[in-house]
Amino acid sequence: MNTDLEIASMHGSVDIVVTILKSLANTDRLLILCHLAKHELNVSQIEEMTQINQPTLSQQLMMLRKSDVVSTRRDGKQIFYSIKDEKMVQLLNTLYDLYCPKI
Repeated sequence: MNTDLEIASMHGSVDIVVTILKSLANTDRLLILCHLAKHELNVSQIEEMTQINQPTLSQQLMMLRKSDVVSTRRDGKQIFYSIKDEKMVQLLNTLYDLYCPKI
């Protein structure tokens, strides 16, 4: 059980955690992040892997950029996306281990 001191020290992190959880609280964004947890992908690759149509994909990628969860890199006409923080990858891996069926 957390002590009162530990809980009090968490207060400063609450906004960060809320932002992270909001980024995961959408089916499309969660699916995108699960694919990005493996490696950097360009928009076409994300669209193909997730089967999310282009307008929706663009909107969800914009939300992930605004929430500072993903970073972008341009190579010619292609834009590549990756997860900014390794902690997000760890969180996604934990969610996968807890909730995804083992094959």
